[in-house]
Amino acid sequence: MKQLLATSDPTVIAFAKTLLQGEGITAFEMDVNMSILEGSIGILPRRLMVADAEFDAAARALRDNDIEVHD
Repeated sequence: MKQLLATSDPTVIAFAKTLLQGEGITAFEMDVNMSILEGSIGILPRRLMVADAEFDAAARALRDNDIEVHD
């Protein structure tokens, strides 16, 4: 799996996951439960991961919608 993006903004993660789902790309969100360690203040970024084979298509879909992709 490759990291597609990392953000502490939950709305960006939700939008990106919806875009990818519409493209038929499976994405996995990591670090969701880190809020327990940080005290729910939202400073630690969540990561969105995709399969290596789907990375290019996923990155293209996000860039087309002005979401910055982790390269």
